[in-house]
Amino acid sequence: MAPSHVLKCCQKVLAWVPVVFIALVVAWSYYAYVVELCVFIISSTAEKAVYLVIFHLLFFMFIWSYWKTIFTPPASPSKEFCLSKADKEQYEKEERPEYQQEILRRAAKDLPIYTTTASRAIRYCDRCQLIKPDRCHHCSACDICVLKMDHHCPWVNNCVGFSNYKFFLLFLMYSLLYCLFVAATVLQYFIKFWTNELPDTHAKFHVLFLFFVAAMFFISILSLFSYHCWLVGKNRSTIETFRAPMFRNGPDKNGFSLGCSKNLREVFGDEKKYWLIPVFTSLGDGCNFPTRLVIMDPEQLAVSSQNEPAKSSGSNQSFPTRPLSESQNRLLTSDSQWVESGPEEENVKSGAKKHIIVSLES
Repeated sequence: MAPSHVLKCCQKVLAWVPVVFIALVVAWSYYAYVVELCVFIISSTAEKAVYLVIFHLLFFMFIWSYWKTIFTPPASPSKEFCLSKADKEQYEKEERPEYQQEILRRAAKDLPIYTTTASRAIRYCDRCQLIKPDRCHHCSACDICVLKMDHHCPWVNNCVGFSNYKFFLLFLMYSLLYCLFVAATVLQYFIKFWTNELPDTHAKFHVLFLFFVAAMFFISILSLFSYHCWLVGKNRSTIETFRAPMFRNGPDKNGFSLGCSKNLREVFGDEKKYWLIPVFTSLGDGCNFPTRLVIMDPEQLAVSSQNEPAKSSGSNQSFPTRPLSESQNRLLTSDSQWVESGPEEENVKSGAKKHIIVSLES
């Protein structure tokens, strides 16, 4: 037990190394820009004042959003997703997988769950001993199930998910603006360094490295920020991009997409005045998400069952239709039935050969 405990402590300590590295780089960049550049190199008072005001504004928002991303605990499923004591004992005693699934189906019949595993089984976490809500995954680093998990980020030593995804996006945006501003304002002095127009002091070397570091981080963060902006527009997580969620009509990466505008509001909230501030405004509870793939046409389902008997056994599971929460209903106030391309009923995912009524209950 002792060696295992020591190993876990070492892992926890080492996990903070990337965060400490970023903190040291940011602290040095602050010193290099404020002291070495603005105090010792820039001679114009007006230029110095403008640079310092904008720099400190971006620096403050960057640190604030980074802090919130690191220290906001990942959200876990509520107690209703845990098995009762009797169901847990019965599940642990049962060795046959099909009977274990029957126990899980009974426990999940009143839960807002629309996705399953690839084999049409109820998504259950043996480690946390709970039924996973939609978009929830177990993080091996944090050793908990995380709601709407996107990924575990070593640079923040935390899971990025429902509780801090907005903070993570703002952290990327403000770090991008911070690097861009530093690189842009240092550029002219960087050029003077190569033309030997700067005084021969140690400050010139700070200017040199400041430009290189800011430009390097800007390029790397730009690609990551662009990728996550695309994910927000599609209402996907990083995990769902590589492994599409399995609905009863089959896997669909766009199953949770409500349209770009509503997808944006789901992450940033209804009030735009709070969008650029790192305070929690995301809609929903993280356990229940609006989805456009919850209702199937019974006639087409019967025909599909006759035509594809081999697949019908997996699609007979009951999917609960629990009412959406108040914040989720607000996503649908502009149109009580959201459709992807106009008609109230249309065929989507023609390759699946099933007819879906693309509608949402408000």
